[in-house]
Amino acid sequence: RMAARRALKAVLVDLSGTLHVEDSAVPGAQEALKLRRAPVTIRFVTNTTKECKRDLLERLTKLGFDIAENEIFTSLTAARNLLEQMQVRPLLLVDDKALPDFTGIATDDPNSVVIGLAPEHFHYEMMNRAFRLILDGAPLIAIHKARYFKKRDGLSLGPGGFVAGLEYATDTRATVVGKPEETFFLEALRGAGCAPAEAVMIGDDCRDDVGGAQSAGMQGILVRTGKYRPGDEDKISPAPYLTCENFPEAVEHILEHLL
Repeated sequence: RMAARRALKAVLVDLSGTLHVEDSAVPGAQEALKLRRAPVTIRFVTNTTKECKRDLLERLTKLGFDIAENEIFTSLTAARNLLEQMQVRPLLLVDDKALPDFTGIATDDPNSVVIGLAPEHFHYEMMNRAFRLILDGAPLIAIHKARYFKKRDGLSLGPGGFVAGLEYATDTRATVVGKPEETFFLEALRGAGCAPAEAVMIGDDCRDDVGGAQSAGMQGILVRTGKYRPGDEDKISPAPYLTCENFPEAVEHILEHLL
């Protein structure tokens, strides 16, 4: 279907669950980055809020991935961009390791709430502080609303439930900046010089990676690693362009059929 549209110019690749799970690479994923020798722009796009871009790059380099910092687009970057546009002072409910990506953003006397994955902040006092700020008119900014993510010891709660709880309690809607928001995918493509129809997204999250990308006009390839669970393909409409066992298989398909 894609080849019939326009030649592929960009590939967006999810990180956690697609290239690696915590400190273990998906088997064969490093070699599969031979995709970079093809005439396409590659962007690594991630909703991770557990660490800043510098730490993330360090982790990937240690795992043997040859990735440059300017190829990574994170939801933390998108959140920072939004805070600068809105000129607000956030209460940052993010992991301490993510804070370097907000260096220079004023956080005194907060008048907005930013929420990512921050297990140490998800206790009653902090959630109540956020609740009161939002009731007083502070905008709620969700870095993403993932239901869960994959850790070595199993699936774990994402920030989505906590965002939904604050939305419910304050009768407001969060502004979401990460996947599956269309703006996130379009921002990730900026500078790649291509239209959404000329891009494909590879990820392990059917809704946020594949569904989000397809809603933005791209094609989505779902991989059966990371948080994937049997039957995920049926959770979105239209269904994924393709479902593969893993990232290397997705790359082989792109090299053989889409270029």
